[in-house]
Amino acid sequence: MTTGIQAINAYVGRTSLDVGLLFRTRDLDMGRFGNLLMAEKSVNLPCEDAISNAVNAAKPLVDALGPEEREQIELLVVGTESGVDYAKPISTYVHEYLGLSPRCRSFEVKHACYGGTAALRTALGIIGTAGHPGRRALVIAADAAGVVDRNTYWEPSQGAGAVAMLVGAGPGVFVPDQGAYGLHTAEVMDTYRPEASFEAGDSDLSLMSYLEALQKSWAMYADRVEGADIRTTFAHLVFHSPFAGMVKGAHRTLLRRLARLPEDEITADFERRLADSLRFCSTVGNTYSAALYLGLCSLLEHGDFRSAQRIGLFSYGSGCASEFYSGVVPAGAGDRTFGVRDAIAARVPLTIPEYELVSDLSVRRMGGVKDWADSTAEYADVYARALDGRGLLVLDRIDAYHRKYRWS
Repeated sequence: MTTGIQAINAYVGRTSLDVGLLFRTRDLDMGRFGNLLMAEKSVNLPCEDAISNAVNAAKPLVDALGPEEREQIELLVVGTESGVDYAKPISTYVHEYLGLSPRCRSFEVKHACYGGTAALRTALGIIGTAGHPGRRALVIAADAAGVVDRNTYWEPSQGAGAVAMLVGAGPGVFVPDQGAYGLHTAEVMDTYRPEASFEAGDSDLSLMSYLEALQKSWAMYADRVEGADIRTTFAHLVFHSPFAGMVKGAHRTLLRRLARLPEDEITADFERRLADSLRFCSTVGNTYSAALYLGLCSLLEHGDFRSAQRIGLFSYGSGCASEFYSGVVPAGAGDRTFGVRDAIAARVPLTIPEYELVSDLSVRRMGGVKDWADSTAEYADVYARALDGRGLLVLDRIDAYHRKYRWS
């Protein structure tokens, strides 16, 4: 039986910020606001990090399993660019707080925003060749933004969250096509994190690298898959989404170069095949290694899957690595989601002073911090409205670099 994604869920944070309000407050060019295609973004509080995001995304999947099914999880892979230690993987914390069996592989992988796909591909390979029917993997793409880059056009897109995927054999929400993929990699310094709390990059170079990777990974896919046509092979497309406007521009460029379509046909194709996958991104922002799979969640909750449909996915990570691959979403998959749309609607909106306060305090829980105790009193009202009593994992303290968590 083919191995695929059996279940998927996203954690989108508990607070949000109006991106239009941010533009006006920062006196950014409102002429560029429309190009972002963003309305809101999620914000992590100082007691949230990549580990808490990962656990909060995965816990509903694990809780839905019976005791024997949980024991079948023999692999935990976390893709992240927000690791907190050069040696100890965040997967060890995730394993502990999810209460998984000790009979389990656990590790972390990194390649910027490609990390989620690297984790998924690794899990598919290991579980697909395990030789023990019923074995499963838990794959999580989880990140937490560094200190916000104020007064720049990066700031409006910096989001928060994680996506968890249960991988195994049998019916689910996505089954990859065997051997149907295209790859492209190159050394490029487009975006990077030279320090745990600091993100940097060249936005123009990043866009050019993304576009080149999309075209070249698609070209390899088309070479490998006989008869593949970007216009007709896929019912839907899901692209890595730093912000929704970037995906719309990339789609336009690709169809202009490959199919020479007029603008009205390109716009119609975007609305028909891509728009549904971007609805969550436009209200959550960039979730880094989880961005592509938040797009998959969005497509599942907004698309029509009364019948099975083939979709094409493009994954990109700065630096760079990319992959275009495809698979089938089985009939009824849209009914097997965990209500991410409702979670987005339930977030607590922040004022600009609240947003700036929690953003400034977030540096204390970054990687490399030796000792720290969360003082929720500094943002008590926000914590009470967003997290208190919600039963979500939060960072409680750091003792000699060892992170300790609690349930809110």
